[in-house]
Amino acid sequence: MSVKSEYHIKVEGFEGPMDLLLHLIQRLEIDIHDIPVAEITDQYMEYIHTMNELELDIASEYLVMAATLLAMKSSTLLPEEPVDPEEFESEEDPREELMERLKEYRKFKYAAGQLKDREAEDNEVYSRPPVSIEEGAGDDQQATVFDMIGALQRMFNKTASLSPKMETGVKRDEMPIQLTMDHILQKIQKFPSGITFEKLFSARTRTEMVTTFLALLELVKDKQVSCRQDEHFEDLYIFKQGDNHGRE
Repeated sequence: MSVKSEYHIKVEGFEGPMDLLLHLIQRLEIDIHDIPVAEITDQYMEYIHTMNELELDIASEYLVMAATLLAMKSSTLLPEEPVDPEEFESEEDPREELMERLKEYRKFKYAAGQLKDREAEDNEVYSRPPVSIEEGAGDDQQATVFDMIGALQRMFNKTASLSPKMETGVKRDEMPIQLTMDHILQKIQKFPSGITFEKLFSARTRTEMVTTFLALLELVKDKQVSCRQDEHFEDLYIFKQGDNHGRE
């Protein structure tokens, strides 16, 4: 099986460029009305670069949003010129338009989430025994594919700083993904309370790290494992699907 992934950036409840923007805004802990265009654009492009390197199937909407953000960033960096008041009133600020789109999309996402939760309650699905406070469990949240890509980016940066001569290119077809998937499942089996995202990556070369990541995505897609994160920037934990998510 080729290292190239057929994994689409579309997973349950998280499936497009608007989701990625909301994810970045939430990570920065800023108000949606105070979007730092330059910073958001840089981070967005970093995600796109990583997804391209992973050869993930990126929908065209991501690239359209990238072009929009780059245009907005360029306009914010240009020196301001005197504008006729009448022309100014009739000219729409693209940042305002994006902000409104994000606000509407966030409302839609919230409403969709509420409906899904209600359906789950009615059908008595997705239930699990309550975890006691003594077990130290918090309100775990299902990690998104963008949380996982962000964690991989941090690992790339960390490994590069520790080993500047580490290969930067990614050679394809060196490691079968199915074999790596089996290895991940065997490793997770030893940690019923979850293993951290980073501990899955015993590999030191970029190729091996990418292969491990793609294999993990396939396991998530096939619902053989789940990935959870308590808070932004905290460790991601990987579990075999159906295992107790309490921490040891």
